[in-house]
Amino acid sequence: MTDQLRTNVENAKAFYDLMFNQCEPKAAIERYVGDVYIQHNPHVADGKDAFIEYFERMGRDYPGKKVIFKRTVAEGNLVVLHCHQIWPGDEDYAGIDIFRFDDNGKIVEHWDVLQVIPSESANNNSMF
Repeated sequence: MTDQLRTNVENAKAFYDLMFNQCEPKAAIERYVGDVYIQHNPHVADGKDAFIEYFERMGRDYPGKKVIFKRTVAEGNLVVLHCHQIWPGDEDYAGIDIFRFDDNGKIVEHWDVLQVIPSESANNNSMF
């Protein structure tokens, strides 16, 4: 893995931890995001301000939520995080987040997919 890929992985995890676990989305945006932030999650509007607003609300509405990183994949200017999202209530999620980095090592684009972790499975394999 190149130094730049290693740095991008570290920055993706630090960004996610700061905004999700520490509930500091504004600091996460200021520290790890480039000039633009393109959002593909249909529940979050495009741009930095919309991201901050959404995750500040999530922090208020779901205190105690946290993410645990299970694995990472990095290639080119992309970093993929496979995560266990733990939310207050009855459902946890298996998530995949994809971040695209600019040439300065800043996040500029995000995609994600989430799946509720089922209580039963047709196989003995876990979600992680």
